[in-house]
Amino acid sequence: MSKPNYSGTFNMVEQTNMDAYLGALDINFALRKIVCLLSPSKEISHDPATGAMRIRTLTTLKNFNMVFNIGEEFTEDLGPVDGRTCQTTVNWDGDNLICVQQGEKEGRGWTHWLEGDKLHLEMRVQGIVAKQVFKKAE
Repeated sequence: MSKPNYSGTFNMVEQTNMDAYLGALDINFALRKIVCLLSPSKEISHDPATGAMRIRTLTTLKNFNMVFNIGEEFTEDLGPVDGRTCQTTVNWDGDNLICVQQGEKEGRGWTHWLEGDKLHLEMRVQGIVAKQVFKKAE
């Protein structure tokens, strides 16, 4: 069974519980408030045949680039986010991408899934869940 192709550019249209999520990552109050005002976009390049993927998260404050192969553990530099590194693995769960980030913070990771022209992102850390929804750019 083939997996969906996540390739495309997506612009954020909705966000919930981001302040609590960033607080659980020990991001200081002022930076949390700024980040919560940002409207990131995501540029995703995905080769379903090989599992190679690049997710670029772009904001006016900082950009974050994540390059990986689905199913292969790698050391992820989260310096632009919270100054940490972790061992990360992204796998399929049905048509969803599930990321597990092992490091200082327990229960850290995310899930991406597609619904029509929308890309959903659920981010988790220490029992706190934040959600973002992105709409595919035309």
